[in-house]
Amino acid sequence: MMTRPSPPAPPDADADDRTATRSFLIEPPESVEEVVDVATEEMLVNMGPQHPSTHGVLRIVLRTDGEMVLEAIPHIGYLHRCAEKIAENVPYYQYVPYTDRMDYVAGMNENWAFCRAVEQLADIQLPRRAEFIRILICELNRIASHLVSFGTYGLDLGAFTPFLWAFREREYILDLFEMVCGARLTYSYFTIGGSTHDLPEGYLEKVGEFLDYFEPKVEEYHRLLTWNHIFIKRTANVGVCPPDLCHRYALTGPMIRGSGIPYDLRRLPAEYAQSGTATSYSLYDELDFEVCIGDGEVGTLGDCWDRYMVRMEEMKQSCRIIRQCIERIPPPGEREGRYRVKLPRNFKPPAGEVYIETENPRGVLGFFVESQGGTMPYRCKARAATFCNLSVTPELCRDVMLADVPAIIGSIDVVMGQVDR
Repeated sequence: MMTRPSPPAPPDADADDRTATRSFLIEPPESVEEVVDVATEEMLVNMGPQHPSTHGVLRIVLRTDGEMVLEAIPHIGYLHRCAEKIAENVPYYQYVPYTDRMDYVAGMNENWAFCRAVEQLADIQLPRRAEFIRILICELNRIASHLVSFGTYGLDLGAFTPFLWAFREREYILDLFEMVCGARLTYSYFTIGGSTHDLPEGYLEKVGEFLDYFEPKVEEYHRLLTWNHIFIKRTANVGVCPPDLCHRYALTGPMIRGSGIPYDLRRLPAEYAQSGTATSYSLYDELDFEVCIGDGEVGTLGDCWDRYMVRMEEMKQSCRIIRQCIERIPPPGEREGRYRVKLPRNFKPPAGEVYIETENPRGVLGFFVESQGGTMPYRCKARAATFCNLSVTPELCRDVMLADVPAIIGSIDVVMGQVDR
């Protein structure tokens, strides 16, 4: 079972004083003889697209009555770049860099999703070393992505220090990415058939040193923010997303797992695997890790705090996966020790179509690719997790306080590059 740090004990206080304080806040003074009805007027308030807590060019129109939000309508399209249409006009190899620009916080995972779809279409089997390289690199990127979510979420709610701490640790991961591909944001490290380069000498030792440094930091994050009284008040019982709502809106990633549903393509429970709706992929079946889910520990199951906590625990599980990859990855050599399958430069997969899903930090990213036997896809369509997750915003932001809206949107963890594509 997944173990979580215990919340700190509340500060000592006199029980009678607390009771007196609560009764004063709840019961009106005796001098108030009657309640006077006050007429209110609804207002439309624009939140974004420049608002920092929208995490990108997202505009949300709020219909408010005083401090209450009656309705929230997201408006997207400010970052549309025709990414899927571009895929139909460039060779398969050349489209990989465009996937970096979708979820630019988790570019490695985006690369992998598209490459997996094309490899499935062309029936390409990767060597074990290439598979382990992809898992190791993408779990590092999952940690980096969740660090951005952790830091910016604290910033949304008024805590500046978590942002500095998160980006301090993320810099170490970007240094590791720079070692393998020379880039720190848009990587294009994976390619069809494996990766562009093998891991440099001494790379696995560097990764191990980072894990030794990073794992204790997660407990520091818990002491800094997770069990902070103000943070809990701002996130617990706020933006509750029941399991049935998750299914209605096809939510994935920490959004659905925060509501207690263990849907993770890396390790599916028996009821999903046997139904044929999805299967785990790569070599995740050989690795030992747990699927993190919300449990309503400090509030209601599926609230903002649960979604936040799922991401925090997933960073620890990613460290666990990476350590197993370091131990099991085959050394460089023939057959299973190669980092890439050699393919012709004029690569032409056979005619056909495929749809493949991958578990990215923000949820399931699926690619539909249709080939007519040429060097370019005939059709390409991405199923973006963030787009589906964002669609539940009107449900979660109905009849809440105005100050709750940044907490709810931050818990969804949107990246607009993936929403607009």
